Amino acid sequence: MKITLPKLTVVIGGAASGKSRFAETLVFANNTPRTYIATAQAYDAEMTAKISKHQAQRGVDWDTYESPVAPWDALAKIDTSHTVLLDCATLWLSNTLLGEHDLTAAKDKLLTSLQGFNGPIVIVTNEVGQGIVPDNKLARAFRQHQGELNQELAAIADLVVLVTAGLPLALKGQLPE
Repeated sequence: MKITLPKLTVVIGGAASGKSRFAETLVFANNTPRTYIATAQAYDAEMTAKISKHQAQRGVDWDTYESPVAPWDALAKIDTSHTVLLDCATLWLSNTLLGEHDLTAAKDKLLTSLQGFNGPIVIVTNEVGQGIVPDNKLARAFRQHQGELNQELAAIADLVVLVTAGLPLALKGQLPE
């Protein structure tokens, strides 16, 4: 199957919803060279295993950039003939906040770089606002920032897909056939 992806696709869903797998499926189906921008950092065995699982799921024929806080630097190095998968905005936000980087400046750089790239990009992000109100200030601030980032990503995206239980639902644009 070959599809043509729009310039920017946002794939959003909860934890273990199937969003990364769906995003990978879109990138594979676009039938161009593939580049992966990883924002995850392995601080424990569980995260190391999760990263390994994602790497095995994708396979070996991807160019990969590890870019936990500056995905725009990686994006600037990527040939526009490639389809880019940035996984994920949620971990990027966590890294930015916990690293005490200037969130406003970093978000502006991220959004500007996504809009300025002349090839297709698929970005994965988590929906974190549908649960209970967190019981601590940091978690509430994170939830607020994530919700705002997701809204800003959706505003500039051509296609926004909600994935739940492995099933995609187009919220904006149309799913490729």
